[in-house]
Amino acid sequence: MSYTDVIYASQAHIARITLNSPDSKNAMNERMAGEIRDICERINQDNDIYVVVITGAGEVFCCGSDSGLVAGCADAIAGIEGATIAAINGNAIGKGMEIALSCDIRIASEKAIFSLPQVAEGIIPGDGGTQRLPRIVGRAKALELLLTAGTITAGEALEIGLVSKVVLADEIVDEVQTLAETIATKGPIAIKYLKEAVNKGMDMTMEQGLRLEADLYFLLHTTTDRTEGIEAFREKRTPDFKGE
Repeated sequence: MSYTDVIYASQAHIARITLNSPDSKNAMNERMAGEIRDICERINQDNDIYVVVITGAGEVFCCGSDSGLVAGCADAIAGIEGATIAAINGNAIGKGMEIALSCDIRIASEKAIFSLPQVAEGIIPGDGGTQRLPRIVGRAKALELLLTAGTITAGEALEIGLVSKVVLADEIVDEVQTLAETIATKGPIAIKYLKEAVNKGMDMTMEQGLRLEADLYFLLHTTTDRTEGIEAFREKRTPDFKGE
């Protein structure tokens, strides 16, 4: 299936979603949001995809939306069962920052800036920004950024834990590809269960989280991938996981 505002491709267990409207600074619109939701659904139905990279065409990641009513794409990305990486190649403003927040790992270009400026427009973030930002950087810092509609640099984003790494602009593609390839060698079912344990566990008590972890751990022992992992370790070779 072809798309208009998004480029989608996959190879070697890695899928890439590229917001492809550089003339509008990759601003989100209803069509782009719908394409992202459709792609995310396809990804979750494709057992051959272990890692998803999300980036923007040109020199911008995503600068907001053409309508404050556009929503749902960040939730769709957050719902991807495999690992997700935001390759923030340029500015992530408003909707763009909410998309980045919905990913598991965020790698930023040194040129990127970040902001959730909705309050300056008399509204609030509507695609998860008020919920995901404090869970990542803490309540106080999140409120400071949200209430002031402030803008921070990539370096400042690294300092507060918003991104995992900042790289030179011309190195971000290779950096993210290397990271994606590293994750893609791991067990896909284990990746899925690990995400479930971490994400659901954050809203549980420690006791409940440990119980969930134990349940998922024992479930993994019933999979073919777990057997392959043990055999590969004993034979000192790279495991050939099948997602089964």
